[in-house]
Amino acid sequence: MTLPAYSTAAEIATLIDMVSRELILELKRPVRIAVSGAQGCGKTTACKAFAAGNPRVAHFSLDDIYLATAERKALAANVSPLFKVRGPPGSHDLELGKRTLVKLKDARAQDMTPLPRFDKLEDRRVPANEWPVFKGTANVVLVDGWCMGATPEPAETLEMPVNDLELDEDENGAWRAYANAQLEGAYADFFGRFDLFITIQAPSFDVVPQWRLEQEATLRKLTIDAVPPEVKINIARFVQYYERITRHMLAGGRRAEWVVRLGEDRTILGIDGPS
Repeated sequence: MTLPAYSTAAEIATLIDMVSRELILELKRPVRIAVSGAQGCGKTTACKAFAAGNPRVAHFSLDDIYLATAERKALAANVSPLFKVRGPPGSHDLELGKRTLVKLKDARAQDMTPLPRFDKLEDRRVPANEWPVFKGTANVVLVDGWCMGATPEPAETLEMPVNDLELDEDENGAWRAYANAQLEGAYADFFGRFDLFITIQAPSFDVVPQWRLEQEATLRKLTIDAVPPEVKINIARFVQYYERITRHMLAGGRRAEWVVRLGEDRTILGIDGPS
C-alpha cells in the first residue's frame, strides 16, 4: 500500500493513530509500536504530538534509557574508548527499557508508572524522582529511537571503515563489532517485544549532519547561524558514530511494516505500508 504525499511531518502522528487503532482491533489487546529514523528526522516530535492528544498513549524514547555516565565509562574502558559517547547499540540500558514496558503492561487504572528521561545537554540520566509518570493503563506504548528495529550487518561488512572515525579510532574494529553483536543479541530481544515498526526514512545519509545541526539549534533555542563553530565541529564528528548503522538501515537493514519517505526538507513524499 502506498499513501499519497503529505504536506507536513505532523501527519506522521495521524499515521501512528491509524495503524495503532487497526492493530488494537486486530490483536484485541494493547499494543507496542516502535518508530525509527535518522537523527533530526522528527520522529520524537511526531511521537510526542500523538501522545499529547491521547491520554491512553505512553511514550518514551530510546534516548531516555542511555546508560549512566559511569556505566558508559566502564564500557569505554573494557571495549572501546568510543563508548564514552552515547548513541550506538551497547550504550543503552535495555533492562530499564524492558522493566518500563512490563510496568506499563501490568499497570491498573490507578497505577502511576514512571517514564525514564535523559538530559542530553547535561549528558546524564534525569534523577528517577523527576521522571514524568503515566497514570493508568496504556492502549498504546510508543517508543522511538534512531536504531529501533535495526538488524545486524554481516560480519564481513564490518571490516571496511565507513568514515574517518572508524578508520582512525576503531582500527581493530572492536567498537563496531561490539555494537553489531548487541544488535544481534540484546537489542534483537528488546525489539522483539514490539508489535509493529514504523520508520521515517531520510532520502540519504548526506542530509543527516544538517538535520542534526538543526536539532541542536532547537535544543539550544538558537538559530542555525548562532550555533557556536565548535558545536558544529562536534556535530560533524558526532554523526559519524551513527553513520554505519544509519546507512545499513536506509539500505533495508531494519524491520519496518510502514515506511515514511522524507525529502531533504523533511516534506513527506509518501508513506508505504503492507499491501
